[in-house]
Amino acid sequence: MRHSSSRTDSPLLRIMWGNAFLLSLIYLFLGLGVEIALRYFPFPFLQRLSLSLDSLPARALELTGAMAPLRAAYFSGRISEAGVRVVFGITTMVVIFLLAMVVGTLMGGVRTLLARRAYRQGGRGP
Repeated sequence: MRHSSSRTDSPLLRIMWGNAFLLSLIYLFLGLGVEIALRYFPFPFLQRLSLSLDSLPARALELTGAMAPLRAAYFSGRISEAGVRVVFGITTMVVIFLLAMVVGTLMGGVRTLLARRAYRQGGRGP
C-alpha cells in the first residue's frame, strides 16, 4: 500500500538525481578511460585532456580551501597519487550532484512561475 506522495517523492527530484548520477558516471568513465589510455599512449592530447578533467575538482577544492592541505599531503608522501585521484573523483561527483540540484531547482521554480502565470491569465497550464 502506498502512502500519499510527499515533496521528496516528486518526479522532478527523481529526474534531477537520475541526471546527476548519469553525468557523474559519464565523467567517471571518461576520466578512467583517459587515465588508462594515458598510461599506454602518453600523447600530448591525452595529457591536456587529463588536465582539463582535473581542473573541475581542483578548482572546487581550491574554492573550499582543501587544495592546499591535499597538495601538502601529496608532496609529503602522506597520500598517494591514487588517493588524490579518489579525492578528485569524489569531489567531481559532489560538484556534479550540486550543479544538477541547483539547475533542477531553478528550472522547477521557473516552471512553477510560468504555470501560475498561465493559470492566472486563462486557466490553462503548460
